[in-house]
Amino acid sequence: MSTNDDLWIRRFHPANGADARLVCLPHAGGSASFYFPVSQALSPTVDVLAVQYPGRQDRRGERCIENIGALADEIARVLRSWTDRPLALFGHSMGAILAFEVTRRLERDADTVPFGLFASGRRAPSTRRAESVHLRDDDGIVAELKRLNGTDSSVLGDDELLRMVLPATRSDYRAVETYVCEPGATVRAPITVLTGDADPKTTLDEARAWSAHTTGDFDLRVYSGGHFFLTSHAKDINAEIARYFALRRNGSLI
Repeated sequence: MSTNDDLWIRRFHPANGADARLVCLPHAGGSASFYFPVSQALSPTVDVLAVQYPGRQDRRGERCIENIGALADEIARVLRSWTDRPLALFGHSMGAILAFEVTRRLERDADTVPFGLFASGRRAPSTRRAESVHLRDDDGIVAELKRLNGTDSSVLGDDELLRMVLPATRSDYRAVETYVCEPGATVRAPITVLTGDADPKTTLDEARAWSAHTTGDFDLRVYSGGHFFLTSHAKDINAEIARYFALRRNGSLI
């Protein structure tokens, strides 16, 4: 694992004049570049930090972290140097669970309460399903990626690129599929859940169950689409995030 904290954070459009930051955490097999369009849409009003996990893209030579708690520990440690401005976190799928666990650590260890946690495309931490995608062979993992429609088709059709992304994808699936939430775990940060109405990974009841994980406000936003509904609703979701930051800036968030 690299000890260079700079490897963890990508600021595609540094917004030095912004008064708050959005920390974005990718899905299983994803990378920081997934959030390039979000950074582009929100800058310069919001300073967007996209997290780059070990084991992918320019960190491909590093060992992946196959435990959600250990990965959250590292991300929270790195983020402590970015808490000079108010923070909100956004995570999709595995990234939503990480956003929750990172928030728990920031609140507990750094006395930093994010003013918002956006949990996208993931059932509540306390809900469990028996899943074993990480135990499948390579073809089985590729079949899952195609089913969820979240991986660029040019990658799925290129054997060399697939061989590059599959190890990190398998490790991420292992991390999230073996994750067990601490009983009664909550955060003080308000939680906004974004979900697709046809997501095979999250039912509406599983999405609503996030309400038990915050002592703050809770909001549920339902969009049409499957697991990667956010790609087809990017404009609306970016606008929702921008509105949320504007409410904080105007003092309207409780």
